Amino acid sequence: MAETSRGPHIGVLSSLFPSSVQPGAGLFIRERMFRVARRLPLFVVAPTPWFPMQERFLGLLKYLAEEMYVGDTGLAARFQKWVRRHWHAGFRLGAPEYEEQQGIPVWYPGFLSLPGILKTLDGRAMAAGAFPRFDAMRTAGRLDLIDAHFGYPDGYAAVLLGRRLGVPVTITLRGSEVWRSRDSYLAPKLREALHGATKVFAVCESLRQLAIGMGVPDERVEVVGNGVDAGLFRPRERGAARAALGLAPEAPVLISVGWLVERKGFHRVLDVLPALIRRWPDLVYLIVGSGSLAGDNRAELDAQVERLGLRANVRFLGALPPEELPGPLSAADVFVLATRAEGWANVFLEAMACGLPVVTTDVGGNREVVCRPELGELVPFGEPSALEAALEHALARSWDRAAIRRYAESNSWDGRIDRLCRVFTELTGRTIRE
Repeated sequence: MAETSRGPHIGVLSSLFPSSVQPGAGLFIRERMFRVARRLPLFVVAPTPWFPMQERFLGLLKYLAEEMYVGDTGLAARFQKWVRRHWHAGFRLGAPEYEEQQGIPVWYPGFLSLPGILKTLDGRAMAAGAFPRFDAMRTAGRLDLIDAHFGYPDGYAAVLLGRRLGVPVTITLRGSEVWRSRDSYLAPKLREALHGATKVFAVCESLRQLAIGMGVPDERVEVVGNGVDAGLFRPRERGAARAALGLAPEAPVLISVGWLVERKGFHRVLDVLPALIRRWPDLVYLIVGSGSLAGDNRAELDAQVERLGLRANVRFLGALPPEELPGPLSAADVFVLATRAEGWANVFLEAMACGLPVVTTDVGGNREVVCRPELGELVPFGEPSALEAALEHALARSWDRAAIRRYAESNSWDGRIDRLCRVFTELTGRTIRE
């Protein structure tokens, strides 16, 4: 591994990380930590969940769900819904054993992961699966600190590894901790992880308050949000961007980007489109994304589009790599995400860097990103009339898109990476030597 500087050796632990098998998984983690790697030596261990005969087991569940289905209520319907959530192209695709990405070594050890209440065992199983690699790096003098992403199971596993290997541990909270903190089985594990960490990073203030509310001392929790690559995400020429997508020059265009899962709320935007189309018949809604490890709602969204008669107004663009995303963003007028829960949504800054105002729900850290009226509008979650009104206002309003772009530029990665590297060096007692 090429190193341009010397300092503490960082071992990143995250079960959500891109690979050649799942190239779209955890891009926001790689973006953040590979920027750290430009200053500090770093490697990644990305444990991959596995259980015996998983494909046959999931196939049996799918068959049973189809056979048991009796309607929209009752135990059978709930069982089918659970299976639909887990049975999709992105579920447990696995990963290679090892890859080198941008000169950084990335290992993907397997760990035993069982569904349901047995998810409480994931933390220990992940630690067991990752231990040989971390131990080898420690023995080689290439591990001074473990940096985990997500509180459970990753953070919990990191704390166990840190204790055994005698190195400090940092945990970055990214949003899933909100619902885990409300789970009677997983909340104690999350609390144990946070209390065991040497330092806790939160991508937004609301997650920092969650950690403090779980008893972590104030001084051990620091907000370090994600940044935006304003060089990559910048406005393209509007006419060319629209022509590439076959969009009319003057048609109102909304866009959403994210995993096609219930939490992101694409269906909530679809619900209010008919009212908007009555005012703007040529309105187009662009949906960028695909299914993820958490589910795939594409079939339900397609059915909703047909039911509401929106086929002429809705375009599914599929998943796009970061370098292609500025095109559709530059073709749009307003970015919208009616999400149910969020940490720090990087996609907001990416949209703003392309000059787009953002309409989103007032949940999680959204208020911290869309922090001023000139950047967009926040609406209460679960109020379709408020979402409809905000979108109508956003489409009709004249926005200072250059000012929106300047705000995004002020959220560059440089300051964030400075703070991360400072904490890593302080916790390990090592200094950076260029």
